[in-house]
Amino acid sequence: MPQRHAAKLDEMLEFYRQMVLIRRFEERAGQLYGLGLIGGFCHLYIGQEAVVVGMQSAITPGKDSVITGYRDHGHMLALGIDPNVVMAELTGRAAGISRGKGGSMHMFSVDHGFYGGHGIVGAQVSLGTGLAFKHKYAEDGGVSLTYFGDGASNQGQVYECFNMAELWKLPIIYVIENNQYAMGTSINRASAEDQLYRRGESFRIPGIQVDGMDVLAVRGAASAAVEWVKGGNGPIILEMKTYRYRGHSMSDPAKYRSKEEVQEVKENRDPIDHLKAELIDHGATEEQLRAIDKEIRAIVTASADFAEQAQEPGVAELFTDVLVGQY
Repeated sequence: MPQRHAAKLDEMLEFYRQMVLIRRFEERAGQLYGLGLIGGFCHLYIGQEAVVVGMQSAITPGKDSVITGYRDHGHMLALGIDPNVVMAELTGRAAGISRGKGGSMHMFSVDHGFYGGHGIVGAQVSLGTGLAFKHKYAEDGGVSLTYFGDGASNQGQVYECFNMAELWKLPIIYVIENNQYAMGTSINRASAEDQLYRRGESFRIPGIQVDGMDVLAVRGAASAAVEWVKGGNGPIILEMKTYRYRGHSMSDPAKYRSKEEVQEVKENRDPIDHLKAELIDHGATEEQLRAIDKEIRAIVTASADFAEQAQEPGVAELFTDVLVGQY
C-alpha cells in the first residue's frame, strides 16, 4: 500500500481550501437548484471532496487529461477553473464554460485538460482510454486520469478498455469513486465482487484500495499511480472508498439508507473535518482556518451573483459548435 503523503503545512492548507471551496460551491448549487435557477439533472459532490483534491494535486494541469461522469463540478474546481464560469454553466448562462449549453453534466475545457462531464454511465471510460492512447501515440508524457463510479464499474465497456489499456500499456489511472450506492443500490447487492480494486486482476492490472475520505492517503496513492504509469508499466486502478452525503441527484430522496448511517459518516469520517484536525496538530490556527472559510464563502457568493446576473444564450447559439457533414 502507498504511504500517506507527507504534506507540509502550506500544502495541507491548500488542500483544505480546495475541499472547502468544493463543499460550499456544491451547497450553493443545491440552493440554486431549489430556487429553480438550475434546470435538468444536478449531481452534487458533497462528501467526496478528498478524492479529486488529492488525485489532481499529483498531476500536471494542461499536460495530463482528466475525464469523469456527470458528478463533475468538483473535478473542475480542483483543476483551478474559475467558479464563476462553472456556476454560470450550471444556470445555463452564456458566460458558462460551455456557453450555457452543457449544464451540470456536460462541462468541458480543453484549455484545462478537462474532457467532461458525461451523462451516459461509463461512457467516459472509453473516452479516457482514448485520451491515454493519444498521450502514448504523441509521446507527450501525459497521463489520463479517468474517473467512474461503483455503478459504472459493472458496465461491459469498462472491461474492454481494461484489456486494451493493458495490451498497449497505456498511461491511464482508472479512479473508481466508490460512494457505496451507485444510483441507489448498495454495492454489496449489485456486484458479485465488491472489492473494486480487484476488478483488473484478470487483465493483470494492479489495483489499490484507498481511504477516499483522507486527502493525504489519496495524494499518496495518486503519486504512486502517476509514477507507475509514467514508468511505462501500463494502467492501474485506484478504488476510492468514499461517501456522498446527498442523494444520487437532486431528485433522489435517498430512502435506501438510514439517516443514522449518513450522520455517522459526517461525524466520524468527514474529509474536511479530518484534515482540519490534522492542520491544528501541525500548527495551523483556528484564525487561519476561519479566514479561509470566510474567503471561500465570499468566492461562492460572488459566483452565484455572477451567474444570476449573466445573460442567457442568444437564439443564434443553437447553431454554434454543431458538427455538420459536408456534401
